[in-house]
Formats: sequence, C-alpha cells, structure tokens
Amino acid sequence: MSAETYRDAWGIPHLRADSAAGLARAQGRVTARDRAWQLEVERHRAQGTSASFLGPEALSWDRLARRARLADTARRCFTALERQDPETAAWVRAYVDGVNEGLTTGEPAPEFARTGLAPGRWEPWTPLGVWLATHILFAGFPAKLWREHIAAHLGPEAVALFAADGPGTAGSNGWLVSGGRTTTGHALIAGDPHRFIEEPGVYQQIHLSCPEFDVVGLAVPGVPGIAHFGHTGTVAWAITNAMADYQDLYRERLRRTGAGVEALGPDGTWHRAARHSERIDVAGEETVEVEVIETGRGPVIAGGPEGLDDGTPAALSLRYPPRVTADLGFGALLPLLRARTVADVDRALDAWTEPVNVVQAADTGGGLLHRVAGRVPVRPEANGLRSVPAWEPGHEWTGWHTPPRAGLTHGVAVMANQRGPATHLGVEFAPPHRADRITALLAGRERWSASDMPTIHTDTHLASATPLLAHIKRLTTATTPTTGTTPTTGTTPTTGTTPTTGTTPTTGTTPTTQTTGATPLTQTTGAATGATPLTSEAAALGARLLAWDRRMDADSTDAAAYAAVRAAVVRRLAAHPALAPAAAPPAYPEVLQPWLALVPRVAYALEHLLRADDLYGIDRAATVRAALEEVAADPPAGTWGDTHRLAPWRALPDATAPAKEPGLSGDHDCVLCTSPVPGLTDRAARGPAARYVWDLADRQNSRWVVPHGASGAPGSAHRRDQQALWLTGELVPVVTDFTRLTKESDD
Repeated sequence: MSAETYRDAWGIPHLRADSAAGLARAQGRVTARDRAWQLEVERHRAQGTSASFLGPEALSWDRLARRARLADTARRCFTALERQDPETAAWVRAYVDGVNEGLTTGEPAPEFARTGLAPGRWEPWTPLGVWLATHILFAGFPAKLWREHIAAHLGPEAVALFAADGPGTAGSNGWLVSGGRTTTGHALIAGDPHRFIEEPGVYQQIHLSCPEFDVVGLAVPGVPGIAHFGHTGTVAWAITNAMADYQDLYRERLRRTGAGVEALGPDGTWHRAARHSERIDVAGEETVEVEVIETGRGPVIAGGPEGLDDGTPAALSLRYPPRVTADLGFGALLPLLRARTVADVDRALDAWTEPVNVVQAADTGGGLLHRVAGRVPVRPEANGLRSVPAWEPGHEWTGWHTPPRAGLTHGVAVMANQRGPATHLGVEFAPPHRADRITALLAGRERWSASDMPTIHTDTHLASATPLLAHIKRLTTATTPTTGTTPTTGTTPTTGTTPTTGTTPTTGTTPTTQTTGATPLTQTTGAATGATPLTSEAAALGARLLAWDRRMDADSTDAAAYAAVRAAVVRRLAAHPALAPAAAPPAYPEVLQPWLALVPRVAYALEHLLRADDLYGIDRAATVRAALEEVAADPPAGTWGDTHRLAPWRALPDATAPAKEPGLSGDHDCVLCTSPVPGLTDRAARGPAARYVWDLADRQNSRWVVPHGASGAPGSAHRRDQQALWLTGELVPVVTDFTRLTKESDD
C-alpha cells in the first residue's frame, strides 16, 4: 500500500498510507483534486499575482503582498526549515509533490477555462506562503492606524471609546468541558472559528492515517497536516484567536540618494535600505510597477520617500516575527499529528509562531491544557498602540514573551477572544458577551454530552442590545428631561499593567469594557430629549422592542426591527458633525481601509458610545428618538433572515450559486456569531467557518460541519451538501472506521 483514498457519505476524504511522507503526498493530491481552483487562488495570493486574473480589485492586496515580502519570507522560512528540521521540510515537499500531481491529472476545474489559466506549479515554500498570506492581517496591525486617525480628530480619549472587535479581525468560540462535567466522565472540546466565509471553505475536513498516527481534523487547504483543530483518538485540541499584538508599524524617514534609498535609524545615522522594483500584471489594464523597500525594521508597506499617494509625507514599515526569525512554526505540525497526550500537544506548541492562539486540549487519561501558543515580542507599550518613530531609540524588540497558561473554572474553560490568559499580550479584545453567554449556558447544566453542544453553538441571545434598549426605555417613559445611568460590569486592569483590551486605552485613560465579575461601573448616558411624546407608531415600536426576547433568530420580526433601529442610530451618529470629519481616512493603501472606515467603527463600538459620560456634545437620546421614528415610519417588511443573509466570498462569480443566499440567525455579539456591519449592511461576510465537537470518550462520537461542503468542484454532490445542516446547527458524524467508508482509489 502506498496510499489509499476513501470517502464517507459527505465526500470527506479519508487517507491511509504506509508512511507520514506518503500520507502528506496523498493529502496534497486529494486537496488538488477536490479544490484545484482554490489552491490556484491561494498560490497567487501568496505570490502577489492575483490581479493577473482577478483584475484591479485584487491589485491592492498584490501590492501589500509584494511590499510586505510575503513570498520572500516564505522562502526564507522554508530554507531555514530545511536546515533546522529536515524531516518536516521533506514532509512539506511530499505534500507539494502531491499537489502538483493532483493538479496535472484529471479534468481541470472549469474556472481555469474561464480565466484562461493553467494550474501553476507549486514550490516547496508555497504552503508556507499560503499560511503567511492567510494570517498576515490576523493581528490587526491596521488598527494602530485607526487609533492614530481617530485620536487626531477627537483627541486621545476617543481611542478607548471606539475600541472594540474591529472590522476585518478574526475570532472564534471555544470551550473545554472536563470529564467531571460530562455524561461520560471524559472531556469534551467544542467551538467554531469565525472567519470570512469563502466558497470553497477555508477549512477542509480530513482524516489522515498511517502507522505513526491516525488523526481527524480541519486542515487549511494548501498546508499539510492539521494545525488548528484535531483529534488523534487519545488527545484532541482546538484554538481561538488570542487577540495578541505581535506586529509593529514604524514611521520611517526615507531619502533618495544616487545609490538608492536610505532610512534614518534610531542611532541618528542614515542607513542604506534594500530596494528593488517589481511588476504586477493586472487583467484588462496596464502592468503596474511597485517599489519594494526594506529598512532595518522591516518592509515598507505604505508610502515611501515621496509619501502616500496624496502626497502626505509618510512611510510605514511592518515588523512581523517570521520576517525577523525566518520561522513560521511549521516544526509544530508533525509533532501535533504524533501527539498522544496533552503533554505531547504542549511540547509541540512550544514551536508555534503565528497566529498567536489560545489552545485548549484534553486527552483520554484526564489531562487538560489551556495555554497561549505563539511568538509575541517584548517591546515598549507604545509599539502596541500606534506606529512609532523608527528614528528614535527605545522601540526595539528585546526578546519574546513566555506564553501564558490558565486553568479551568468550575470544570470548564471558555475562550471567545475576550480578555483571558493573553491579556498582557494584546491591546484590543472582543467584548465579553460571547464568553459570558457560553459560560452561563454551561453553568445551566451539570453534565454535558457531545450531542448537547449544538445548543451552545447556535445560541442567538444578544447581550450587547442593552444600552440601546435602555435609551428606548427612557424615551418611552420620559415626559421631562432626565439623566439616566446604566451600570456595566467589569474589572479595571491592575495599575501598572499593559493596556490590553477591547477598549484600546491610551496612556492616561481607563478602559470601559472589561471582563465580568467585579465592581459595577456607573456611567451616564446623556440627557433624554424634552417632553414631546413619541408618535404612536414609534411608541408602539419601542414597546415591542422592550418586550423582545433579545434573540437574533432568522424568523424574528422583532430582531429585524431592532437591527433596523440600531443601523439608523449608527448612521446618524456617524453623520453627526462631531464625528463625520473622521469619515475621511488617510490615503493608506486600499487593503487597509476597512480598519479606517468610520461607520463600522461606530457600529462595533456602539455600546461604548451610548454609555459614555459625554459623546462630544452629541445628544444621544435625540439620536435614538430620531432613529426610532425613522424605523416606525418605514418598518422592515420581513424577518431578520430576510436581510441578514450569507455573503460568501468567491474569487469568481459562480453560476451554480443560489440566486439568493440563505438567511441567517445570529449577530456579531451572539455566540452564533454571524457578523453584519450595522449602518452599512445586514449581510454577513463573516461567521462560523466550521463547527466541531471533539469527544474524548469515543472519537467516533465527535461531530463537525462546514458552511458548504467537502468539495470545491462545481457540480459536485458535495459542493454544498452540508449547508442545510450548518444553517440549522446540526453536525455531521466523524467516521474513522475504514470499514464504514467507500474506497475511491489507490495511488
């Protein structure tokens, strides 16, 4: 036996080979057969050549990929891997060989004919490039530009007001339930990673078996092994985004000389910067030339010696760990597959680099693990908050933080991107609502089984509705001007700790969003407006929303009404003269603009803005009143799911896609995190990219599901056959018994 491919009823590939290298080759081959077009798209993204077939819309990404030197960094990392860990390097090569075999056998995917492309050849470093391109924006370094932008318009106190889980970030839910809290006496791990929903999906369900190991899990197409979510039979692991800050932006002073470009260093001396030009082909347009500059801090990703595109004098370099260390953490991948206990997983994760994750693991012997994995540099606090001057000393990296660990509370550990074990490693974190809700749901039952977990996955309670509903309540009861107070629970970070969270405090500010469980904070919310009563329609709408159960269910008309009022409030706040000037962002590259857009920032910070003592003189009661009247006069015609629809990203339009994407339950701050952008759109481009339940009592009692299906091939029966289950919260059984599978091929 060299390699065998089996399928289950859902078309999920189950691979068996006589060696780890043979299995990697089989994994590459089956991925190319199932997802050839997806692999082509990812290869081009890693190389910065997407615009050659996707056109000008992809040019900004290609510029970033070239200027950040993603492909060159991946090459460096693979070269270092060959030197330091030749076994893993050979394993990666075997995967690449399988990809190239799979791309050249069988009928090519129809997208190749539509674009005039032929499948491109993968290089040994390509999987590292795919990994790096997938995660380069995970740490959210563009948020530092937002903080500078909003502080320039409104002052430094605005940074804390607008701090929240910002646009473009990725998060997850994850929870570990110890054996003392389950029906079997063995641990359960469950959760769902939240990412942009792509078709084909960003996770590949797969089963990898050889004499050394037998693992099921969610792989990243284009990358060998199973990195984030896996179950070996005796140990299982899963991750959430730790929300750590591990990338820095430096403001550079550059000048041209006869010999090239120089950058002013922290020693007060001008140093020669590396410089060359690259050309980017753009479908339907002229080729674009890009100047690539790298200083002692890192590659220049925005601006240059002549400044930004609008002439603003600026040049920003990006310093990120793999560019500094030539290590992407691929040395962790084989040890994870070979793991038998949480101690094995723990040791494997010591080699992890990025993205920085919170990992939860459990084994059949009762072992439990809750830790941060990844590389975060030690550097001054200012580096985490904003761009820092490259020419001033004191902003250097001086080492690496020791990844922190945590325990369980009442037999469970919950992570949903909130403040937790990674608190001192980050700046902005997600609001605590998802984590608090999961914790409360788990506390509501003493014993849990794998089959119980979908009730948590699909919970739609929206705790973040409280401040807006409090304003509505005051409007429906007020007859004279009043001042209300709304308590919010939380803990303020200990004096002297690094500012870290969902509030992004600047020096001298105190966070206003914290974790639950300490002394309540009391904040005024602004004066109610006058004694003029609401119209009867607005009063009725207000009463209806106050009676609403706060569940963002797809079939709920009340949820639709709440979302409409929320969106109107967001639009009105963003349009207010006090905030509107911030709608014009600096001329940074287009790929960074989502982090600088005002309306999404208002939407995701709405709780802060409605609860603050003062909001730059904005009468929030009047704003809510106007929004309530607006929606009462033209109410939504249907349910939340009528407008809150899936908006998956596809590299090319798909003629087989449904004319109308399915309606969704959930919202940004629900456990069922399907993220609209209030004030812009109800459609959800982000959501659960997979769901899983790992059962340590019996792996075959585990469950999983993805938004679409196991295949990326148009016309395949398994292209979208899991979507109906994903929409309702049902899960597909994990099958690991090869006698219950259908053999497809011997390779």
